[in-house]
Amino acid sequence: MSSLELRKFVAPELLVGVGARHLAGRYAKNFGTKNVLLVTDPGVKKTGLVDGICNDLQMAGIEYEIYSSVQPNPRVENVMQGAEIFSQAGCTALVAVGGGSVIDCAKGIGIVSSENRPITEFEGVDRITLPPPPLICIPTTAGSSADVSQFAIISDPVRKVKIAIISKALVPDVALIDPETLLTLPQDLTAYTGLDVLTHAIEAYVSNASSPLTDLHALEAIRLISRNLEPAVKSPHDLQLRVETMLASLYAGLAFSNASLGAVHAMAHSLGGFLDLPHGKCNALLLDCVMEYNYRSASRRYTDIGEALGLPVHTMAEEERCTAICQEIQRLRRSLGVTETLGSLGVTGDAIPVLADHAMKDACMATNPRNPLRQEIEALYESAL
Repeated sequence: MSSLELRKFVAPELLVGVGARHLAGRYAKNFGTKNVLLVTDPGVKKTGLVDGICNDLQMAGIEYEIYSSVQPNPRVENVMQGAEIFSQAGCTALVAVGGGSVIDCAKGIGIVSSENRPITEFEGVDRITLPPPPLICIPTTAGSSADVSQFAIISDPVRKVKIAIISKALVPDVALIDPETLLTLPQDLTAYTGLDVLTHAIEAYVSNASSPLTDLHALEAIRLISRNLEPAVKSPHDLQLRVETMLASLYAGLAFSNASLGAVHAMAHSLGGFLDLPHGKCNALLLDCVMEYNYRSASRRYTDIGEALGLPVHTMAEEERCTAICQEIQRLRRSLGVTETLGSLGVTGDAIPVLADHAMKDACMATNPRNPLRQEIEALYESAL
């Protein structure tokens, strides 16, 4: 794009560093709330992180109710249950402590609490008409970047799809980004969420809505995650490695929230909704085949991505670059234990038309650098079986 082309960039207030999570009470007080709904999940609650944040809220004179039943790939019923608790407890703000599932659920709770309509009515872009209550996010993964984005992804088990809700209203009010929260993150989730970071950054960089502002963040995210993810999985208690992966997640989030995503995410949303699989794993299994498909429509940008991955792409012949970049993506995911195929996870050939249909309708497809036909999306799913 031309550097003179009009682009918008939105971001929450950010506090980044060790101990940032302990400012939740102060921010809740600044927002004028006296009672918050703290949204989390059973796994995060077991780590003890929630107890510390509840103490911080109490010290600030903030009452709280806890909703901790959020499932991976948060479902419509999680949002509606949380909204009911929010209303019954007289809450006026939200604190989300968790990964993307928790933060997306909290965003959904905020929408329903203001709009008083089912969350399924807000699928798509700019469907929110009323401001949600204040939202304070404390991410516990270096992956989803939901703490800085204007996206919320909610699973509808009735239709077996994930719905994407995109709105400036969903940008959290503040993100308290504390790398110490990652020290309790299991190795498999470190890998999955880190591969999600990589996919966010790559798709944002080649998006047809990219800009100089998003490019800066996307390339730095690729550099950071490609150099630090494997060591972080091997040494999960190394705080400096956790700092680097957390920064990568932040930068990738700022990039994709403003440039949007592409076919990998559209296909992964469809796949994850159909089989209830980890989002980062879905992205990882689709990323290299979509990159190969897109390459001729954004070859210069993929060359930049190869360089950010640490490959000597500028010494290669043009016809060698795509293969080298895709092979590096494959190497990385396999080194992190993501060795499955879609077929081994239960995808069958007769499911592909349904998956492709849902992917084509996903909002992320609109910013893919190449405009795919439905049969091309079907072929990409087939290549990943």
